[in-house]
Amino acid sequence: MEPSIIYTRVDEAPALATYSLLPVIKTFVDAAGVTVETRDISLAGRILAAFPDYLKPEQRVSDDLAELGQLVLRPEANIIKLPNISASLPQLRAAVAELQKQGYAVPDYPEDPKTAEAQEVRARYDRIKGSAVNPVLREGNSDRRAARSVKQFARTYPHSMGAWSPDSKSHVSSMSDGDYYGSEKSATVSHATTASIRFVPAEQDTVGSGTLRDGIALDDGEVIDAAVLRRDALRSFIAEEIEDARKRGVLFSVHLKATMMKVSDPIIFGHVVSVFFKDVFEKHAETFRRLKVSPNNGLGDLYSRIQELPETQRREIEADIDATFSAGPGVFMVDSDRGISNFHVPSDVIIDNSLPSAIRSSGQTWGPDGQQHDTKFVIPDRSYAAVYQTVIDDCKRNGAYDPTTIGSVANVGLMAKKAEEYGSHDKTFEVPAAGTVEIVDADDTVLLTQQVAEGDIFRMCQVKDVAVKDWVKLAVNRARDTGVPAVFWLDGNRAHDRELIRKVEAYLPDHDTAGLEISVMPPAEATQYSVDRMRAGHDTISVTGNVLRDYLTDLFPIIELGTSAKMLSIVPLINGGGLFETGAGGSAPKHVQQFVKEGHLRWDSLGEFLALAVSLEHLAKTFDNRGAQLLAETLDEATGELLQAGKSPSRKVKELDNRGSHFYLAMYWARAMAKQNHAPQLQARFAALAEALEQNEATIVKELEDAQGDPVDIGGYYRPDLDKVTPAMRAGITFNRILESA
Repeated sequence: MEPSIIYTRVDEAPALATYSLLPVIKTFVDAAGVTVETRDISLAGRILAAFPDYLKPEQRVSDDLAELGQLVLRPEANIIKLPNISASLPQLRAAVAELQKQGYAVPDYPEDPKTAEAQEVRARYDRIKGSAVNPVLREGNSDRRAARSVKQFARTYPHSMGAWSPDSKSHVSSMSDGDYYGSEKSATVSHATTASIRFVPAEQDTVGSGTLRDGIALDDGEVIDAAVLRRDALRSFIAEEIEDARKRGVLFSVHLKATMMKVSDPIIFGHVVSVFFKDVFEKHAETFRRLKVSPNNGLGDLYSRIQELPETQRREIEADIDATFSAGPGVFMVDSDRGISNFHVPSDVIIDNSLPSAIRSSGQTWGPDGQQHDTKFVIPDRSYAAVYQTVIDDCKRNGAYDPTTIGSVANVGLMAKKAEEYGSHDKTFEVPAAGTVEIVDADDTVLLTQQVAEGDIFRMCQVKDVAVKDWVKLAVNRARDTGVPAVFWLDGNRAHDRELIRKVEAYLPDHDTAGLEISVMPPAEATQYSVDRMRAGHDTISVTGNVLRDYLTDLFPIIELGTSAKMLSIVPLINGGGLFETGAGGSAPKHVQQFVKEGHLRWDSLGEFLALAVSLEHLAKTFDNRGAQLLAETLDEATGELLQAGKSPSRKVKELDNRGSHFYLAMYWARAMAKQNHAPQLQARFAALAEALEQNEATIVKELEDAQGDPVDIGGYYRPDLDKVTPAMRAGITFNRILESA
């Protein structure tokens, strides 16, 4: 078996960067006998793979995600995963429309499927929506931390942090009852079985009664949850918070994750929209019904649908929306200049990025006037909301954090086997009527039950025992490797966490913990403990469940490094392989827009550099490949040199962009390989490459800068044209020639 790395092809700016970076990677790893293969997990690729029966034979593509789903179960797996689009419904529709325009006869997304065929099409698309990729690939738990070179760079060249005032009115608001936290029930399964979710209506002959989901495999020792978010309590809470924001004179904002929680959070988002614009939805109810307007899709979709109305009617609706904005509190704006509000698209504001960014900016967000203001951060479910409030309170007392002195908060996250809330998509339902939802096993024994009302959101979550055991082991290993305190963020007042605490207490004695500092704290207490240590310059390991893994690995990196894209993200797969993730892509759409407009790509591939280094290191151990180990070590050295030399992409056209950064990485990497003396053959090979790159540095940089300034046609946003995007991203003719001859 030959050593091989799978490099994923994805979407938006990271996808564009791949066309430039991959030739560099292949040039270097080929010297160590390592091959690099690609697999397409982009949104467009996943759509095409789902509908082969609608395509011409020559248009059909392999289901690369399914293939990778099998690969991650094998010990030789070595995958570098770039950030892909976790598609909201508006994004999915846009991708479908683009593919159709390109000649792919994929079907429209059925809004109200009546026929069996339409229902099957809808089911295929629903499997693509949201975070369809991560649950498939993450067959291991998460190890995320700041690389040493990146942390040192942040201390030497600190990013900006907004000043905090003790008088700041910014705060988090969450439900005190009627949310998932308050309703959650949990149990540990005593034996392997198969479960079903069953809805028993309060009244007979109710539409939607019967089995909601069956065939749910449960293992011995598995933790299962059943929780309900109550519609009426949610809508009352939203109305109260809107009025409270108006009285306090702060911006109103809602923070969810409609991409990962693709069933529940768009519904919650829809309630926020329909409560805020209650009068508009009531006044125009019949028109909205006819146009199939759903508040779950946001104002952007509403504005799009009313374009088909007569101008007078359309303007009346727009005026009513404007009047509601004027009468209510100011609203957090995604783009003040373009009038894009928090309410436009459910996936525009993602909690794990939006809250840390606001905390970094004095606790403020942008208002309709283009200025920053104190803000009410609405997080309806209170399960993790206290984390953000604790940080806000800490900043009010002690001021902003200082990137030049603060310590790091790494994370060991429980995410294997679709753990917890992020694996609940196929077990989440909007309840059709009052009644009871039951989870029953193969013997028809009721495991958990919830009383529900019409419109409530029910969800079932699972955590496999094997995942918890591996999570505890990884936490102990990281604490042992670093000597840093490890804290399990678990709340004994929450039903699910009580089950996990029992498991943690049972499995810790299986490991040598002598001399280690390992504790269990509820999230708010763990947050305060961590930020106290961070301010004192000390490091801490947060050991958390799946959602907090996601939240904290944006929160602390944005505070420490300025962005979560600079985090080292390793997934040691349970069966021995490795998955190496490259950081967030939240700003990727704006990067693409700039590239198309003026030929400058400001995407920073630092995350790819970091992932490649640990991928090579893992591969070296798996195959006893000394060349791969040398490449890993020298890549780390080159990455540090690139950061210190200021060769990361600039935001401005006619300055160094993503392609220029790749050139400098190649030059520094070749130089580092030329300096090592452990492998003379590799040393000679890369000495020649380093010399050629150094001698042609001025020419290469000029060619890459000359390629900027004009619009670029890449042939598609979701599925770019290879014949157009490849030459655009490989604009350095001299650089290309040197790589090809290396």
